Amino acid sequence: MHRPPSAETEVAAELADVRPELVSRYSAELPGARAAVLTRLWRALAYEPLPWVDRRERGREGLTLRLADGRRLHGPHADPYATAAYVTAVRLDGTSYDDPARLLTGLSVPHGASLATELGHSVASLALSRAGQEGHSQEAPERDWEWEQRVVDGHPFHPNCRSRPGFSVPEQLAYGPEHRPVVTLARVPVRARECLVTGEWPQGMRDGDRLLIPVHPWQAEHVLKRPRDPYDEGIAAHPLMSLRTLAVPGGPHVKTALSARLTSSVRDISVYSVGLSATLSDFAEALAARMDGLLHVTRTLGAATADSPDLAAVVRESPQVYAGPGERVVPVAALVTTGLPRSPKWQAEFTRLALTVGLRLLELGVALEAHGQNLLVVVGPDGSPVRLVYRDLADIRVSPARLARHGIPVPELAGRIVTDDVPALRRKLLGSLVAGALAGTVGSGPALRGALEAVVRDLPGTVDLAALGDRALPTKALTLMRLSPGTPGDQWAELPNPLVGEVF
Repeated sequence: MHRPPSAETEVAAELADVRPELVSRYSAELPGARAAVLTRLWRALAYEPLPWVDRRERGREGLTLRLADGRRLHGPHADPYATAAYVTAVRLDGTSYDDPARLLTGLSVPHGASLATELGHSVASLALSRAGQEGHSQEAPERDWEWEQRVVDGHPFHPNCRSRPGFSVPEQLAYGPEHRPVVTLARVPVRARECLVTGEWPQGMRDGDRLLIPVHPWQAEHVLKRPRDPYDEGIAAHPLMSLRTLAVPGGPHVKTALSARLTSSVRDISVYSVGLSATLSDFAEALAARMDGLLHVTRTLGAATADSPDLAAVVRESPQVYAGPGERVVPVAALVTTGLPRSPKWQAEFTRLALTVGLRLLELGVALEAHGQNLLVVVGPDGSPVRLVYRDLADIRVSPARLARHGIPVPELAGRIVTDDVPALRRKLLGSLVAGALAGTVGSGPALRGALEAVVRDLPGTVDLAALGDRALPTKALTLMRLSPGTPGDQWAELPNPLVGEVF
């Protein structure tokens, strides 16, 4: 039977046309990319509440999954907090699989075919990303986007860590931050009276009575179907790790609509989030002032939408404005490139800072989505973590009841961002901060246990801190979510708590 070409071979063929000198390096990176994605997938299979997994049996020789149809899937013990690729193959009823896409195809689970395609793209794009690296200077970057370019492997725990379906090889090379391009944003003119605008839309993005909405070139070509305007000079910018947010040299960060599925979701900008952006920004700035200088939140300067999630943009200040003399502002996802997290002492200091800020905000009534992309740390001249910077308020959660209990004025908010549900608030923070940013920084379950044990006893006692010591830690069930297209919103898994017992 004829097998259609895989994403790996398709990328190789495109690469041979546009960058033939990278083909051999790309091929050499494929085995490591497969292992990296397979390791992430194995974590999901080991811990997420997948309906077709009957039970999990842990023995001396590894982990065995008993599937609902009677088959057995066997692999190594799964460290839910490991970031290194340690799974090179698993066995499904005696057949060995080293390719995550083929494994998922072999499992034949509902909606698995589409996810298998995405996993194939993830492997191929990850190999391409690694092949394009020429090494980084040992000097600390001077520009904010250069930190973002160091994050080559994408999300540390998502199997779709580098999935970019719909992006050709030339487009990946032209727009992916790890390839270090300069991207020219188009400026689409829309009459101001036809737009929803919050905050102060920059004067430099206006033309008389029209707003000039920055548009990503991929969006302009594939979604808006707009040919390039030869009279539009555009905005030269550098992509950050989210791909759709870009840094303007000497200026702000611009978040653009990008209606493509990257990792979990389609990257547009909802009318809802534009409408709330100014209120959220003012509220977060006032709340950060209560953090004794330990937290800054980047201000949203302006947001606009032409009444469409496909044509919208948010302009916010760069986190670098919060760096003092000799200090660096480093995205948490890029910390591993600094070597700082190799020190247990540094791990403990960073964990203390992050938990102090996160839990204090949660007590007041705000749960941050504090993963390694949204959370940044200000590093002092001696390398110590000094304070935090948070960006992108679109997915935080706000509890009116907790705010009122502390005498904090409740902002005029509505919709999914507002909740008094305590488990939901805790999942939002602990799932992103502990099981996400902290775990991704230290890189393993034993290291996470050491960092947490070093600091939790000294933190101010709150009911949320007590919940941190419960039997399990929440994390988004990222693979289950991709296999459940009819179920909206987040779904959750429970991970072994390093503070309670053995991690795996």
